[in-house]
Amino acid sequence: MNTRHDNTRQHILETGQRIIVGKGFASVGLNEILTAAGVPKGSFYHYFASKEQYGQALLQDYFDRYLAELDALFAAEAGCGRERLMRYWQTWLDKQVDACAEQRCMVVKLGGEVADLSDAMRVTLRDGTEQVVQRIARVIEAGVADGSIPPMDAPAIAQTLYQLWLGASLIGKLHRDGAALANSSVPQGVVIEVTNFPVVFDSLGRPQTGAASAKVGGFSLSVTAETGLVQGQ
Repeated sequence: MNTRHDNTRQHILETGQRIIVGKGFASVGLNEILTAAGVPKGSFYHYFASKEQYGQALLQDYFDRYLAELDALFAAEAGCGRERLMRYWQTWLDKQVDACAEQRCMVVKLGGEVADLSDAMRVTLRDGTEQVVQRIARVIEAGVADGSIPPMDAPAIAQTLYQLWLGASLIGKLHRDGAALANSSVPQGVVIEVTNFPVVFDSLGRPQTGAASAKVGGFSLSVTAETGLVQGQ
């Protein structure tokens, strides 16, 4: 495949993403994408056997670029683990409340829509989000190692935080504002600021004895030794 073809394929993907992230997958026809891209239908089928295969390639391209940006954001020289995690959160917040639709998360836009339409696209979304969670877990582990984040089950916390952010992003779409995303920073603060708790953790991140409490973001929080769970009031 020559350079011209490579560029044409990428141009079709990028044009489609700009349209689909605003309108959804099912409601956008190939003619709209190809007209916007200035590419004939024959060229489209040179690269993609169907709209479904195109959608899968579009999602894979999205995750390839997103994960590369995440790797740069989480680079070791960019600060301690806590700072890198908070920088990721702020970047997510900035993009999701940006008036420019093409900056927004494709997982939030397409996750619910295509999961029942295309198994190939569902698997691409699943695998991509799992890689995002793995990277978040690694930066949490780095924070534990450098002392900026308390000992905890990094994979489980990473999964919880990512699910929290996705849900808040979806609620933000319903309300057309950033309040849900801003509010979701409180539970995240619970996870990070738990360092201030006067608790001794064991090797698994569980309080050894008794219970502890503290104030975080205006919430009354407690950690119980029996479960190791943070509870808020």
